[in-house]
Amino acid sequence: MLGGFFDKLKDGLTKTRNSITEKVSEVLKLAITIDDELYEELEEILITSDIGVDTSIYVIEKLKKKVKEDKIKDPAEIRPCLKEVLIDILGEVENSIKPTNLPKVLLVIGINGVGKTTSIGKISATLKTEKYKVLIAAADTFRAAAIDQLEVWSNRAGVDLIKHQEGSDPAAVVFDAVQAAKARKVDVLICDTAGRLHNKKNLMDELGKINRVIKREYSEAHMETLLVLDATTGQNGVQQAKQFMEVCPIDGIILTKLDGTAKGGIVISIKKQLDIPVKYIGVGEGIDDLQEFNSRDFVEALF
Repeated sequence: MLGGFFDKLKDGLTKTRNSITEKVSEVLKLAITIDDELYEELEEILITSDIGVDTSIYVIEKLKKKVKEDKIKDPAEIRPCLKEVLIDILGEVENSIKPTNLPKVLLVIGINGVGKTTSIGKISATLKTEKYKVLIAAADTFRAAAIDQLEVWSNRAGVDLIKHQEGSDPAAVVFDAVQAAKARKVDVLICDTAGRLHNKKNLMDELGKINRVIKREYSEAHMETLLVLDATTGQNGVQQAKQFMEVCPIDGIILTKLDGTAKGGIVISIKKQLDIPVKYIGVGEGIDDLQEFNSRDFVEALF
């Protein structure tokens, strides 16, 4: 990973690091022996940094096992052990922003305000820089602001946008976008969608319809559904993801606003509770601040 981005990641995780790592170091420094009391203190630190109760208990169980296997006696050696346990839980998933299996359709879902439009703009910009031909579909027709905002980002990224009027049928927008994508020989079509979780039935129908249009009109394309979550919402984000999973299958998660929160532990919680990989993380406002997630880099930056 680029040095610059690793530094950004490190800076972005400052708040989380203060809430997890510094407390862990403090506890280990004061510990004389490795006993139940020490494990309880570590568990408490994890729970309070939004790793979630179940996941925290699981992490500590894995840690105890590893400490036993490696015959560790010195509390100071627990820290590298904890790092390995976390990397292990996150898994070495290689996520590349550079897509294979072209043409590709990225369906981006998530509630309003989580940074969906921004993420689409940033992914488009990255793909454009990598010389992919990208097209965006403004299928969140529920809010005029969403279409306008997407237009700003598409201009910034230098990619084309297919849009209709506010209030039009999202599936019709996707239909037009698919036709345009085929005609223009586009590599990646990115579809924005409305995120209204309080009305699950509507959302289900809408996404179902969009999915059918893509399968019928663009069967040769590989489709991937990405859910955008705001890291600052912590465990709430996990609940949101569970609700979206009831509506449609999710292939990966884009986690935004990691730089603004002490709740970076949510990454571990998502992987353990939902078994969905975090594919991209956002650690800043800039157009290049959305990067592919790498578990080892994440844990290294955390520690």
